[in-house]
Amino acid sequence: MSKRKSFLHLTIAALVILGAAIYAAGQTSGNAVKQNKREQATKAAMPDAKSAPAEDVVYSYEFSQPQFTIGHIIIEHDAQGRGHISFERQGETEPITDPLELSDSARTRILGLWDALHFLDSDANYQSEKQFPHLGTMKLKMRRGTRERTAEFNWTNDANAKALADEYRRAANQAIFIFDISVARENEPLNSPKLLDTLDLYLARNELSDPHQLIPLIRDLSTDERLPLMARNHAGRILKKLEK
Repeated sequence: MSKRKSFLHLTIAALVILGAAIYAAGQTSGNAVKQNKREQATKAAMPDAKSAPAEDVVYSYEFSQPQFTIGHIIIEHDAQGRGHISFERQGETEPITDPLELSDSARTRILGLWDALHFLDSDANYQSEKQFPHLGTMKLKMRRGTRERTAEFNWTNDANAKALADEYRRAANQAIFIFDISVARENEPLNSPKLLDTLDLYLARNELSDPHQLIPLIRDLSTDERLPLMARNHAGRILKKLEK
């Protein structure tokens, strides 16, 4: 009888211990599930730094001199260098607008110059004491969120402002060449030799934003049978220069 009681006591004790273990395991599992859900909710509430959109920034450059053949140019782009160019030729009533994408190297230079100017935080006057309005008026404009600033000058002694205007002039030269040669290929192939002469001049004077960005286009021109042989051969010579 004593043995039965002992066995019964042991059995009950074992069941109590087992029940406690099961309860503890259940509590641990439940807590883990709750913790996992809390972590998931927290992650869902927190934006991914990589996927979160950067604050919108718009950079723009404007050139105006109605007496020039191309009397008005506007370039506008974002921090990735994507945007558009708009330009007006003398005697034409409607501006031409074309997509613009700066190369990585050009974009890096341009954004570096904006940063060097501390443009939005500055109230510097870039206009020099000397006035040269006959050379055209330039406007630099930057907008970030609700902040915006525009600076205007026709001549400047500020090295960074001058370099930035020069970069945009080169970007405009390159974009307008791309537009003009595209029109020539489709409708006015006899204009292509003159356009390639202009391109050669730009290359010699370092007046292009990124000549290597033009390599695929120049390669196509060198084999485009719609163009005169003179233009194709000229494109081939330019291609060799660029590929060196």
